Amino acid sequence: MKNQVMEYASGNEMAAIAVKQIGYDLMGYYPITPSTQIAENLDIMRANGETDLVMIAAEGEHSAAGICYGASVAGGRVINATSANGLLYAIEQFPVQSGTRYPMVMNVVCRTVSGPLSIKGDHSDIMYILNAGWPILFASTVQQVYDFNIIALKLAEQVRLPVVVAYDGFFTSHQKGRCYRFADDETVREYIGAKQEEYPFLDFEHPITVGSYMNEPDIINNRYQLHLAMEEADRLLPQLFASYEKISGRGYGKVEGTGCEDAQNVLVLLGSSYDTSMDAVEEMRKDGKKVGAATLHVLRPFPGKELFELFGQAENILVADRQDSYGAGGGNLSLEVRAAMQKYGSQAKMKSLVYGLGGKDFFKNDAKTMLNWAADSSKPDFDYYGVTPGEGLNVADEPLFTPVKSGIKVTGGSLNASTAMPGRIAPGHGACPGCGIPVNLNLLLRGIEDPVVFLFQTGCAMIVTTAYPRTSFKVPYLHNLFQNGAATLSGVAEICYRKQQKGEIPPGDIVFVMVSGDGGMDIGMGSALGTALRGHRLLIFEYDNGGYMNTGYQLSYSTPLGARSSTSHVGKEQYGKTFFHKDMPGIMAATGIPYVATVAESNPVDFMKKAAKAAHYAKTTGTAYVKAISACPLNWNDKPATERKVIEAAVNCCYFPLYEVEQGVTRLSYDPEKTGKKIPVLDWLSMMGRTKHLQKEEYRQVAERLQQEIDARFYKLKMRAEGNR
Repeated sequence: MKNQVMEYASGNEMAAIAVKQIGYDLMGYYPITPSTQIAENLDIMRANGETDLVMIAAEGEHSAAGICYGASVAGGRVINATSANGLLYAIEQFPVQSGTRYPMVMNVVCRTVSGPLSIKGDHSDIMYILNAGWPILFASTVQQVYDFNIIALKLAEQVRLPVVVAYDGFFTSHQKGRCYRFADDETVREYIGAKQEEYPFLDFEHPITVGSYMNEPDIINNRYQLHLAMEEADRLLPQLFASYEKISGRGYGKVEGTGCEDAQNVLVLLGSSYDTSMDAVEEMRKDGKKVGAATLHVLRPFPGKELFELFGQAENILVADRQDSYGAGGGNLSLEVRAAMQKYGSQAKMKSLVYGLGGKDFFKNDAKTMLNWAADSSKPDFDYYGVTPGEGLNVADEPLFTPVKSGIKVTGGSLNASTAMPGRIAPGHGACPGCGIPVNLNLLLRGIEDPVVFLFQTGCAMIVTTAYPRTSFKVPYLHNLFQNGAATLSGVAEICYRKQQKGEIPPGDIVFVMVSGDGGMDIGMGSALGTALRGHRLLIFEYDNGGYMNTGYQLSYSTPLGARSSTSHVGKEQYGKTFFHKDMPGIMAATGIPYVATVAESNPVDFMKKAAKAAHYAKTTGTAYVKAISACPLNWNDKPATERKVIEAAVNCCYFPLYEVEQGVTRLSYDPEKTGKKIPVLDWLSMMGRTKHLQKEEYRQVAERLQQEIDARFYKLKMRAEGNR
């Protein structure tokens, strides 16, 4: 055994430690709860000089998977981490990687797949990757997360396949426990060994083509080779588990069980529920009941023979799934265990239960109930466990408030002259004190006199206003994920216009508004640009709070250069975010849409006038885009009561200039140079904890680079505006 030290850590923390000790070359990633902590912890290590891992923050999971694929083709050791819809968004990349046989490791921190949106842990995501050609190891404890990450890379490189390490979101990922890690990184690296490349991609003397077009019979041969590689993984895994036990003292098999040797009733589960079921089995066996529990450490290749050898003699087997394969009479685990038992000759009576969806807790008494259920002939062979009947209230018959149907009239040239917003957003919401989102939404709506249909992309604005079963909206509202909001709303708008033309719904102006923020214009930029280029009549409103705030403030492409975030830490080797903020208004203007504007709560009259203009173009001409700088005191690390001043400073230092591009004509709405209010960007940065460190002499060059970039952008903006005269 090699020297080890104890850690009190979570699964995500142990995954990060394993990644650091392995010495990976690159991580392509996109933040998604609950896997985000892996990248966050690695970034802390990078900032402190503990790792030289190259970390690339993609604009979405699909691109993150592509980054990882390219890096692995080039010969790098590559790691990724994702969850839920992030996994689904990237899923077409996974057969590409396995089909071309490039190894890497991806941690899947299992979480509920939307919709409706839930960020809690179940297994509905991991089952989508069963057919992708990736071996899948499933860790049920924090210790196994660490160990399996090390074993996974060795397996990946020996069979030339990418490998998944899966574990339960929020249970295994966030709950801390005592575990061990190797004291020396070199121990891990010696175990894995040096990377070998049979056909190096970057060998210019012997160039190769990767991913060429194939027809029959080549494609079936390719798939057969992939099948053989998975069979080789099946043969290798016991050897890898044994070799790892020699250096760690921890032995693993493809499956694990307790009490199964003579059990009449066996409960089969995945993940953290297995530990709970072990306690139930221990107590029931003390009472003389012959029960057992089992789990799988390997989902692919599926260990059917090992399961049969473990509990094939049992009379009753109940498989509990934290997901459902709808219409199949059980989740994927149930279906595959049933098939394996039949294949190897088990005579057991099989039952299936779907449980624990959306992270619903699983207790010892639940395990006991399931073990008794297995042998109870009065219980169905398939059912949902833990469903809670409602009270029969028809919310539609008892609305919480009166819907807003008619519009309002916006007149006058001052804030007081505008008609008060008639409550299209109800007063109640769950936003943090000082949050700019409600302020910006209210100002937007004070400039729109027509009925509104909202689509909110995932983000703080959506989460704080629609926590089931309540809603803050008195108008039609729809949610879709970050990456597809604009396209979704364009579909809504086109059907509405069509129904109006056909006389199926009343005629009249409607303003379709997509609300995005928290980095939504990173992963969702492609959808927004496509919508703009097609010219759908709708309004895209972005509240720019400068980060992925709803997942704990990871850097986004709108985060300022040098800003501290949970994926751009400040340390001796790192100064915060390393690249400039994205000019999204400029990008949208380049599509040629009729109206683009920037607004700020510090200039409310300007805000409302631009909102009215945007609404006009959105209902008559094509796509309009409005961007507001939006305060986030929690993650900007400033005081809620001072946010209006912070926003004003962002405008006065020209970091966030106020202007509009109307029918291709640029107009500057406010010039702080002419009013004598222009301030250095460092004055604004010093008002926020996330950028306060840039005042230090050691970061002076970073602040100067940002000042030069802001000055250059503002100069170009003024030249465009003056050229219109």
